Amino acid sequence: MIEGFTALYIFMLSAFTGYEVISRVPVILHTPLMSGSNFVHGIVLVGAMIALGHAEGTLELVIGFFAVTLAAGNAVGGYVATVRMLEMFQPKKDADAGAAS
Repeated sequence: MIEGFTALYIFMLSAFTGYEVISRVPVILHTPLMSGSNFVHGIVLVGAMIALGHAEGTLELVIGFFAVTLAAGNAVGGYVATVRMLEMFQPKKDADAGAAS
């Protein structure tokens, strides 16, 4: 019973801390900072896999499976957004420059 309250307390504390940190980031810096911290998504994925590994009942297995699936999607989406953002800073390739030579 105490373990459940401790887990709930840690979850609420982390949610509050995360909200406070993200809300204080200027809008112009939000995307580069979040895409630059994709390792956090990997940590979430590892945590979801550990939770799935410790699951015992059917409900726990289903919730763990969805947690791993959503965490993996979150990690992949973060890297896709990073690649697209970095492509914006690449010089434009002119297709006609190669044909004119």
